[in-house]
Amino acid sequence: MPDLDVAVVGAGHNALVAAAYLARAGYRVGVFERRGVPGGAVSTLDYQGFRFDLGGSAHILIRLTPIPEELELGRYGLEYIELDPLFHCSDGQESWFIWRSVEQTVAELEARYPGQGEAYSRFVRDWLPFAQAVKEAFMASPSPLNLGRKLLLGAGFGREWRRRLPWILRPYGELARAYFSEERVRAPLVWMAAQSGPPPTEPLSGPFLLWHPLYHLSGVARPRGGSGGLSQALVRAIEAHGGRIYLESPVRAVLLEGSRAVGLRLGDGQTVSARAVLAGAHIQKTLELLPPERVPEEARGLRVGNGFGMVLRLGLSQKLRYRTCPEDKARVGLGLLITGEPQLDRAYGDYLAGEPTRDPPLVAMSFSAVDDTLAPAGGETLWLWAQYYPYRLARGSWEERAGEAREAILRSFERHDPEVRHKIVAELVQTPLWLEREFAMPSANVMHLEMGPDQMFMLRPWLGASGYRFPGVRGLYLTGASTHPGGGIMGASGRNAARVLLTDLGRRRL
Repeated sequence: MPDLDVAVVGAGHNALVAAAYLARAGYRVGVFERRGVPGGAVSTLDYQGFRFDLGGSAHILIRLTPIPEELELGRYGLEYIELDPLFHCSDGQESWFIWRSVEQTVAELEARYPGQGEAYSRFVRDWLPFAQAVKEAFMASPSPLNLGRKLLLGAGFGREWRRRLPWILRPYGELARAYFSEERVRAPLVWMAAQSGPPPTEPLSGPFLLWHPLYHLSGVARPRGGSGGLSQALVRAIEAHGGRIYLESPVRAVLLEGSRAVGLRLGDGQTVSARAVLAGAHIQKTLELLPPERVPEEARGLRVGNGFGMVLRLGLSQKLRYRTCPEDKARVGLGLLITGEPQLDRAYGDYLAGEPTRDPPLVAMSFSAVDDTLAPAGGETLWLWAQYYPYRLARGSWEERAGEAREAILRSFERHDPEVRHKIVAELVQTPLWLEREFAMPSANVMHLEMGPDQMFMLRPWLGASGYRFPGVRGLYLTGASTHPGGGIMGASGRNAARVLLTDLGRRRL
């Protein structure tokens, strides 16, 4: 009898989601993680008197799924703090806000930038059905039938689909210009769309902007105590149903009998037998666990990219005070800080040249404004995500140039709080090299694979492997950001993979 029904490689949040569903269904599950903390990039640690997230911090996409309710994560300690406003938009000269309420957002825009509130209302009205259809497509295994049914029919376009389809295929920068004439309104929306990776000029990237209306449905939230609260709740849910999490237990190989996965070999030489193996690691790391002859040719040309972003995490002795809006509401939501679209274009140009961005647009997060467990009394956490940063530099190394990149991020933020430098009492600089080493994330792409049209939906990670089953190796399954629907704190990949596995286990197809 195998030791386990399912052995899971890696404890990223998608792997934990899948393991939780499997354990709830009564299967014997073991999760094997290289690091000393679970959650992968959804983890939090105590750091110099503060609590710092190590990866994703804003929880948006997972709120569009039934995962927290289906897994009863509230019973296991997950407490979400709702953020409103959702976003603070600023170019360093003026501020405006995106609220949970569309009507409140429209009213603020119309008062500040006449005509732009009406444009925002029309944009949300035009594309909310499509955004909801994209969400539904994310919650199922991708296939031509599913995509057609959910994206085109599910969006309710009817006879309008011929007119709408060219819009969907456009670069998202062009879509934004078609709706919004005021750059102070347009630039933050474009910057938020850029969080998926591709630049505003990328063809077929329209959906990265067109799912913006969903933010008003899901909201933006924070787990109390840090982003890792989600992962900790998942661990408790798994353990409550008999599953086990093995930390500091790196996996060295997937054990095969012929073309069938039958277990794992761990770093200390021990072996674990299992009816099935679920790999939640980066797809390139998963491929390294297999004999070369079991790696399909299609898997050898995956586009991992050349880095993506960089994070400066700061502990401050005093609260932030935005120059353009000193009120506390500016500290609550995600700060979309961009001087204008040319700033994003220049940043991407630096990236293409192999240079750290000299003047980065920023996403600023100061969630201590709503969660006093993150900072000492009177203090503040400030996390600055910046784009774009190449993993492979044209000149020098990241060890040599980390200080230069850190200075550029800080200098960019000083447009908004000129006193921030004097408040810093703790900091963590997460360069692309740091991200690769800490999270076993090749080339430091936080989306694992480039989120281009050639690696999305049924093409992710490659055609033939999009259904969460590894082609050619029976009993080996995939989950994580390398699979559909990609990166971000959503958990859809884990839920989708669990459903496939549960079907196969129930039908004794393993």
